[in-house]
Amino acid sequence: MLSADEFDRRHIWRPYASMTAAPPLHRITDAQGVYLTRVDGGRMIDAMSSWWCMAHGHRRPEIVAAMTAQLQRMPHVMFGGLTHDPATELAQRLVRLLPPGLDCIFYADSGSVAVEVALKMARQAQAARGHATRTMFASARGGYHGDTWKAMSLCDPETGMHGHFGGSLQPQFFVRRPPVAFGDAWIEDPALNGLQEVETLFAEQAGRIAGFIIEPVVQGAGGMRFYHPRYLAGLRRLCDAAGVLLIFDEVATGFGRTGRMFAMEHAGVWPDIICLGKALTGGHITFAATVASRTVAEAIAGGSPGLLMHGPTFMGNPLACAAACASLDLLQTGAWRDDVARIEAGLTIGLAPARDMPAVADVRVLGAIGVVEMRSPIDVDRAHARAVASGVYLRPFGRLLYTMPPFITSDRELEQIVTEMLNICVIESEDV
Repeated sequence: MLSADEFDRRHIWRPYASMTAAPPLHRITDAQGVYLTRVDGGRMIDAMSSWWCMAHGHRRPEIVAAMTAQLQRMPHVMFGGLTHDPATELAQRLVRLLPPGLDCIFYADSGSVAVEVALKMARQAQAARGHATRTMFASARGGYHGDTWKAMSLCDPETGMHGHFGGSLQPQFFVRRPPVAFGDAWIEDPALNGLQEVETLFAEQAGRIAGFIIEPVVQGAGGMRFYHPRYLAGLRRLCDAAGVLLIFDEVATGFGRTGRMFAMEHAGVWPDIICLGKALTGGHITFAATVASRTVAEAIAGGSPGLLMHGPTFMGNPLACAAACASLDLLQTGAWRDDVARIEAGLTIGLAPARDMPAVADVRVLGAIGVVEMRSPIDVDRAHARAVASGVYLRPFGRLLYTMPPFITSDRELEQIVTEMLNICVIESEDV
């Protein structure tokens, strides 16, 4: 008889993995705070916040209590023709958090679906305004917007993880990634700051472009790059002039990860549509939201068929809404701001020695995000196996070794994360 792990590897696909050559696994039986407990009783710090969503730590009592209470009343009910208090209460919290005007909320069940909904909103709004030829979208290279079909077409078509789908995806318009790094001096020359390329694209193709989607300030899974907020101000101006709707994908950056509630706050620029997810529920259950301006919503309502053509089965799930309300209540206390600043300082100081290692190309930190970019791809299986001895779970990809720890990570735990990242850098440098 197959063991549980052998059965798992034989029958269950892992993310971005082969079914016939499954990667090694750590079987987790419990999660609490920043720790994951393996079946052998060993513990590991979840330095990834379980793919960036577990902002408050695992099994946060306030969120668990809210979900438990909701579970005992109503785990789910369809959203067509019905509503419930958790959905209304969450909408009230989101409207208070977001800039004035971003107040028309569509609930979805994952960040990727939130992006799909945003693209539908933009397309329908443009058609309703009489722009029937605006069927395409634009984005910056180096971006990542999810694994669903339309979202895949807006990930980097060459260096992104979906490039091998090639002609199966609808071609979109791409400009180079924002070239000025976060923290560097802004370059006013549009030819050097990347905005001239956007302006040229719009001059030539605006009549075909419904919206421009971008991850504000932080390009996540496409390369973990941090760019200058002034780029967004210029992009907002160019979109307005060309009649292109601006969409911000804050699925990974929203709810405090960059040191601001939303990454767009670094620029003081607001989009026409914003996508939220991951930490929306504190990572306790999958959920997302696409929030549009009243102007966009009214345009869609005034067109044909006058309806936003999307409706997931689990739209507005009460259990997820309750979790999100509890998570936002935790954020409203403001304690996360000090925690993120503390983590940023610890990562900045702790990862500095990596800059002098031969295998390291760059080190960058923003908020509770620490990135070490290597010169060559990292041996992921070797790093994965080290988690047992080090007590730190890291999940590198490509040339990137990074951490996005929960905000509650203590200084001692952060030091442990940094130490293991440096150890991996040393091992990779020995192979140079």
